[in-house]
Amino acid sequence: MELGNIEKILEKYFEATATVDEERTLRAYFAQEEVAPHLEQYKPMFNYFSKAKEEKYTKQVPLKPRVNYYKWLSVAAAVVLAFGIYFGNQYQETKRLEQQKAEYAYQETKKAFELLAENFSRGTEKVAYLNEFEEAKQKIYSNN
Repeated sequence: MELGNIEKILEKYFEATATVDEERTLRAYFAQEEVAPHLEQYKPMFNYFSKAKEEKYTKQVPLKPRVNYYKWLSVAAAVVLAFGIYFGNQYQETKRLEQQKAEYAYQETKKAFELLAENFSRGTEKVAYLNEFEEAKQKIYSNN
């Protein structure tokens, strides 16, 4: 093989434009005992590729049957959706009952404050009466 031709093919190989026949030519060249000294550095690489091409995996690969996860995923999604609807309705019902209880408590508190205000105004009238009594008492004591 001509050295100039090998160098051109090697350059094409590193540019990834070499054909399959040209790659075979390179492998055959670097498989020889004598290689040009400046190309000696590429010899281990091509020898490795030649050996690696011949290697085969001889152990048996255990294959497990495939489980159809999509079927189980759709079942799980349906269950989650059903729970969501059920508990969502319960939550709405609970919320409505709590709102009714809050409204009832508000009405009862309002009644209690109205009763307190009514009694407070009666007490104010009594205090006004006590003020008149205090003024009359002061007039009596001051005249003496």
